[in-house]
Amino acid sequence: MLLAIDVGNTNTVLGVYRGRELLRHWRMQTDPERTVDEHGVLLQGLFGAAAIEPLIDGVILSCVVPPMQPTVEAVSREYLRVEPLTVGPGIKTAMPILYDNPKEVGADRIVNAVAAYERTRDTTIVVDFGTATTFDYISSKGEYVGGVITPGPGISLDALYQRAAKLYRVEMAKPPRVVGRNTIHAIQSGIVYGYVAMVDGLVRRIQEENGITARVIATGGFAKLLAPESQTIQEVDEFLTLEGLRILYERNH
Repeated sequence: MLLAIDVGNTNTVLGVYRGRELLRHWRMQTDPERTVDEHGVLLQGLFGAAAIEPLIDGVILSCVVPPMQPTVEAVSREYLRVEPLTVGPGIKTAMPILYDNPKEVGADRIVNAVAAYERTRDTTIVVDFGTATTFDYISSKGEYVGGVITPGPGISLDALYQRAAKLYRVEMAKPPRVVGRNTIHAIQSGIVYGYVAMVDGLVRRIQEENGITARVIATGGFAKLLAPESQTIQEVDEFLTLEGLRILYERNH
């Protein structure tokens, strides 16, 4: 069985695959301060409850937090006795990267692009609602063309709370109406509906600039909240990154 690990800035997502079937998945907070042993004990606890640890014979890792990469690689070697495959320079993606400097593209963005194109086999835009919200454009030929990076909704909400003296932290939730009648609903409206308007505007601009009509797929922690309000997002897949890791593991073995 394969363990796919996606280390993001806020959360780390793990998935266990048997062939193409996602058997179990977990989401935990990303903590660069944890030691190899602490991560190992945590992983053993998750696997022990699921009775799958002895059956892991492959590990693939995508990491956008540099201090975490050697730690997670060491956990794979020391606790699972498996040499991990890490997404980065030299890995076979079967996807041309048209970025000016391909090394600048985050591993998670490449993984998402691979998974999305494998599904659509056509022009695609991936919107990943994470700590940062990224937009990735894949051509009809399966080329990674480029994209957009914006602060994520969580960062925007935190910045509003920290920089505006009379505003306070509120729950990230859909308000009852666009025009809020109290401060909580007004902030929620700005974050949810304002953010969705930005997403729809950027998706339309990408399509207009390139003369394309693209399939738009959303993923990431905030996708389920924001995507239903969008006029351009057509599909939500919370496990898109894990699926991309599975595909890349197969292409490299």
